[in-house]
Order: sequence, then C-alpha cells, then structure tokens
Amino acid sequence: MEHSSHVSVETLFRDMAGQIDLRWVAGRNGGRRILSSETIQKPALALIGHLNFVHPNRVQVLGPAEMDYLRSLSESGLQDAIDHLFSTELAAVIVSNGEAVPATLFDSAERTETPLFTSTLASPILMSHLGHYLTQGLAETTSIHGVFLEVLGTGVLLKGDAGVGKSELALELITRGHRLVADDVVDLKHVAPETLEGICPPLILDFLEVRGLGILNIRFLFGEMAVKPKKNLKLIVELVHPHEIGEVGLNRLDMVASTETILGVAIPKVRIPVAAGRNLAVLVEVAVRNHLLKRRGINPLEQFIQRQQAAIDGDG
Repeated sequence: MEHSSHVSVETLFRDMAGQIDLRWVAGRNGGRRILSSETIQKPALALIGHLNFVHPNRVQVLGPAEMDYLRSLSESGLQDAIDHLFSTELAAVIVSNGEAVPATLFDSAERTETPLFTSTLASPILMSHLGHYLTQGLAETTSIHGVFLEVLGTGVLLKGDAGVGKSELALELITRGHRLVADDVVDLKHVAPETLEGICPPLILDFLEVRGLGILNIRFLFGEMAVKPKKNLKLIVELVHPHEIGEVGLNRLDMVASTETILGVAIPKVRIPVAAGRNLAVLVEVAVRNHLLKRRGINPLEQFIQRQQAAIDGDG
C-alpha cells in the first residue's frame, strides 16, 4: 500500500539537533507542526527580500544576507516583514551562522507558536543537511512482496507466485556471491525522481525463509558481505510458470522491453519461465548483465536484427 510520509518539527529537532547544532529558542508549543510530502509539491512562496525556502519543505532559513536585510529595515518595516513571514504557515524558522535573534522575531514566533531555532552552521551547509534529511523522511513509500537482492551490484527484485521458488533461487544466488537485502517484503522509498530505494524492514533483516530448511540467518551462515540493509531497485525479475506465457515465450527472445511502474517510477522487468532443469541463477545473472548493457546503449536484439537485415540486403 502506498502512503506519504510526514515528519513533525519535534521529530526533526530530535533527529537533527546534534548534527546541525540546533537550539530551540522560541515557539515550543508548535512542535507538532507537520512537514508532509504534500508540501513538497507546492511551490516556494515569494517572501521578503532574500528569504528562501529549504527545498522541499516549509522551513525558513535566515542567514547573514537575510538578517542584514531585516536589520536594514525601520522598526515598523521590520514588524511588517516578520508578520508577513509568519503569515505563510511556516513549519519552523532557523536562524543560521550564529546570528543574533531580533526581539521582534522571537516575539512573533512565541505569539504564533512557530518553532524558532538557532544554529552556528552556515546556511548552505544547514540547508544541505536539512534537504537530505527531509527528502528521505518525506519520501512516498510502499511495501511490495518478493525477495530483494543485490546481483552484480544491481538491485534486483524477484517476484512470482507463492511456491514458484523465489527463496531457493535467492539462496543459490547468495551462495554465488550475491547479497540479500530483504526476503518476502521490501519497503520502497521514492527518494529521487527516477529512483526507488529498497529497504529491509528491521524485523526481517538478515533472514531468509526457505521451504524445507526453515528460517535461515544469512549473515551468520555466509558472513557480513552476504547481506545489505538497502539498495536502489533497478530491475524486476518475475518467475512465471511456462503455461502463463505459452510455448512461444519459452523458445523465443523476449522482444518487448517490459516495465512495471511503482510509485510513478518505471522499473525494467524480465519474465523468466520456471521449468525443470533450468539454471535460474545463471539466467538471473545474465538478465542483469543484459540490463546493464542496455543501460550503456548496447541492445543485443537490435544488433541481431541489424545483422539479419544486412544479410538480407546482401543476398538481394
């Protein structure tokens, strides 16, 4: 199920205070204000002077340039500017670079119950840290069934019906030197426009359930390098019964590049028929190698068609 994440100002403070040297100086009652992914979609409001938003949230950072601007105003002009600032339903305001907080700013934060923080860090560094934290924290998420592995450095999700052999295949791939991220369920986060990050739920980290063997601890069995807590999803491999795609699908090259859309991102997908005697681990490795070649602009199918056409033209 897809859902949008949200972060409260209190959570942001708890997670980031030590890292970016935050002090909460006013507006303590506003800690429950929410930064949600809906606010990511809204354009930054045009505010006073040099004021700028930390993208993609609604936290206003005031650095030396902004504070110089505020100090240049008359008393009534300063009051108007700060009233305008606080009329935009900000989640929080951070005064960076160790700048002194004007009394008017402090009073307005208290009156409107808007959290006001100070930090000794420079604005660009502060905004970089906050931007990264909020991009991660506010990313759309979903959970999907399958076994998620790192194969040849590529995030691969094995999908298929229950009993088709996903866990046994995963175990064979692990014995061949590849790495387990998550068995059964993987949490996916939309961390960038075309990027989904797959994360193993904490409860099942390191574990793989295989029929006949039970639940295995892959870290204990194969060592630290056999597991990984997260990886970007780049390829879906769907294991299917031969009758699902017919005899043609078994014997011919897959001529149509298939994709599956998750959280608005199109992920390349390969369907591999499961049949007795097929070495699925090798097929998955080759599917990954082929995917990597295509990303470099090398398409074997196109090469084959071109060679075939050249042969036809030559005979003509």
